[in-house]
Amino acid sequence: MNAASDARFWDRTSRRYAKSAIGDPAGYERTLERTRALLRPDSRVLELGCGTGTTALRLAADAGSYLATDISAGMIAIANEKLAASPVPALAFRIATAEALAQEAARFDIVMGFNYLHLVRDLPGTLRSIHGLLAAQGLFISKTPCVGDMNPLIRLLLPAMRAIGAAPYASAFREAELKQHMEAAGFEILAVEDHATKGTENRPCIVARKR
Repeated sequence: MNAASDARFWDRTSRRYAKSAIGDPAGYERTLERTRALLRPDSRVLELGCGTGTTALRLAADAGSYLATDISAGMIAIANEKLAASPVPALAFRIATAEALAQEAARFDIVMGFNYLHLVRDLPGTLRSIHGLLAAQGLFISKTPCVGDMNPLIRLLLPAMRAIGAAPYASAFREAELKQHMEAAGFEILAVEDHATKGTENRPCIVARKR
């Protein structure tokens, strides 16, 4: 299993994913509101793991430029279909990873990763790439499940589900571990917030600044 197999998983499930409902709509709206408050009309924004573009289409009008990326060509194809139906001048979608983008010259004022970090295979390396993608004092906004703090049955089921192709790769770090990795990558954590309005998942919204 590798990044290419991850991309194939999301390609296979992209149409079904696009039809799925948001699990906690009120919590999602709270995260959008919190994020929007950090955007400026001239902000250069990068979203990693954008999926089918739902969040990008909601936020891009509040930024100067907004590049939304995903590892899956299937997800990006659906995102571009949505964009064609409801154009947002500041928004562009692209197949890319944080590691690939870090090799380019572009730098961003804000990088976002929603439901993203638990899906990457090299968390410390990805966080270092994100740090490198940010301009001085840039912000990283993350909201992702901390599987290690959730029901132990989930941690037991994930490997079996991956083995039969029913789940993607997902790591099982705890919130404390995630914060440690972020600080080790060169971030100052400014805020850790719980936006959930239902359920018991630990999915902290973290705002961090590049040191």
